[in-house]
Amino acid sequence: MKRVPAVIFTAFWCLLFLQFAAAQNGLESGIDQFIRTEMERQKIPGVSLAVVKDGKPMLVKGYGFANLEHQVPVKPETIFQSGSVGKQFTATAVMLLVEDGKIGLDEKISKYLGEVPEGWKNITIRHLLSHTGGMTDYPRDFDFRKDYTEDDLLKRAKEVPVAFAPGEKWAYSNLGYVTLGIIINKVSGKFYGDFLLERVFKPLGMTTARVISEADIVPNRAAGYRLDNGVLRNQGWVSPSLNTTADGALYLTVHDMMKWDEALRSGKILKKASLDEMWTPIKLNSGQTHPYGFGWAVRPVNGHRRVEHGGAWQGFKAHIARYLDDNLTVIVFANLSQANQERVANGVAQLIVPDLKPKPIADPDPAFTAQTRDLLLAVLENKADMDRFTPEVRKAMEQSHDRVAAFVKSQGPIQSFTLMERSETPDGVRYRYRVEFTGMSLFLAMAANKEGKIAGFALQPE
Repeated sequence: MKRVPAVIFTAFWCLLFLQFAAAQNGLESGIDQFIRTEMERQKIPGVSLAVVKDGKPMLVKGYGFANLEHQVPVKPETIFQSGSVGKQFTATAVMLLVEDGKIGLDEKISKYLGEVPEGWKNITIRHLLSHTGGMTDYPRDFDFRKDYTEDDLLKRAKEVPVAFAPGEKWAYSNLGYVTLGIIINKVSGKFYGDFLLERVFKPLGMTTARVISEADIVPNRAAGYRLDNGVLRNQGWVSPSLNTTADGALYLTVHDMMKWDEALRSGKILKKASLDEMWTPIKLNSGQTHPYGFGWAVRPVNGHRRVEHGGAWQGFKAHIARYLDDNLTVIVFANLSQANQERVANGVAQLIVPDLKPKPIADPDPAFTAQTRDLLLAVLENKADMDRFTPEVRKAMEQSHDRVAAFVKSQGPIQSFTLMERSETPDGVRYRYRVEFTGMSLFLAMAANKEGKIAGFALQPE
C-alpha cells in the first residue's frame, strides 16, 4: 500500500476544522438573529443566554440592556430574578433532607408543621413537591406589599380552602412551595435560603446565587420591566419578605445555572435515585400521570426527553430546558414581565436540533378547537357559561380566576391555538392545546366527561 504524504493528512484536517468552525459560526449567527428578532417583536430590553452541548459551553452571551435608565448592557455576569425556576432548588433542598433521613416523601406534612386544617391532613411532602396536594395560590385579598413572617404566611396559607383531595388532580401551587420552604426551616433549623447556600450554592461555586434582597448592593443586578399599554415601565414593588419565599425568589446568572446544569449531569449534589424521582411524571390517585415531577415539568418533545421549568416574577422571566437525550441545555433570562421566555429557549434548541420542534396532531374537529379557543377567551373575561363545567372545576376556577386572568391577559392576544394531544379515556376525552400569546406560550389542558361537562380546564406552563 502506498503511503499518503503527511501534508495531505494535514490539509484534510485543516479543511475539516474550517468547515466545522464555519458551521458553528453560522449557527451562532442564526441564534443571534433569532434572539434579536424576538427581542424586537416582544419589546424585551435584555436577554442573557447560555447553551451547553455535550457538557461544554456552546454559547454564553448577553443581548440588549440590563438597565435602560443607565444603558447598561446585559453580559453573562448579569444577575436576574429566578421566578419559579427557583422551585427546582427548593425541591433539591427537600430531597437533600430526604437523603439525610430527616424528611419522608410520603409523610404527612402535619408531622413537620404540627396542627393543620382538616383539608391538609392527608397532604404529603410528595403532594407539595408535585402540585397535587389540592393547595392553590395566594388568595384574592393577599397583600403583596405587606411584610410577613413565616408564621404569618403559614397562617394565611391555612386559611385558603383546598381545591381537591390530595392526589386527585394537578394544580400549580405557589402556596405549596412556600409551605415547603417553611418545612425546610423547621426540619433543618435554617432558613431555606441559608440551607441552599450551604448545601448547594457554595459547593457548586454558584458565587452569585442567593435569595433576593433589594436593599443590598448587588453588583451586576438587572432591572425588571413591564409593558403598560405598550410603554415600558419599571417592575411593581412587593414587600421584602415576599422576595424571600421558597416558591421562587432567587438571584441567578447564566454562569450559576451552567454550574447547576453540570451538577445535575454529574450527580454532584443529589443521588441518581433522587434525580430520577424529581424527573418522573407524578402518578395521580386514578393511576394516570401528569407531566410534572418535583420542581420540574417532564414532557418529551417528539420522543426526545425534556425536563424544564419557567419562571416569572417582578418584571423578570427565566427558563431552563434540559434535553436529556440530546445532551443539550438552554438557559434564558429576560427582564420583561410579558416576555415569552419559553419561545426563546425552545426556539434556540430547535435551531440546534431541528427535530425538537413540537409537532401538532391532525385536528379531527377544527370547529370544536375554535369553540374551545372562544371558551378560553370567555373564561378570561369572566363571561363564560359556568354551567358547562362540573362543580369541582367551577370551584377551582373561582378561587384563582382574578389573579390568573389578569396575568394571562397581560401577555397579549392569542397568536395561535393548536391541538397537540387528544386521547379517549374511560371517563371521557382529554385535550391538550398549545396557546401562544404575544408574551408567553401555555398549554390548555381540558377534559370532557361522558355527560359532556367540562371536568378539567387549566392553563399550564409550556
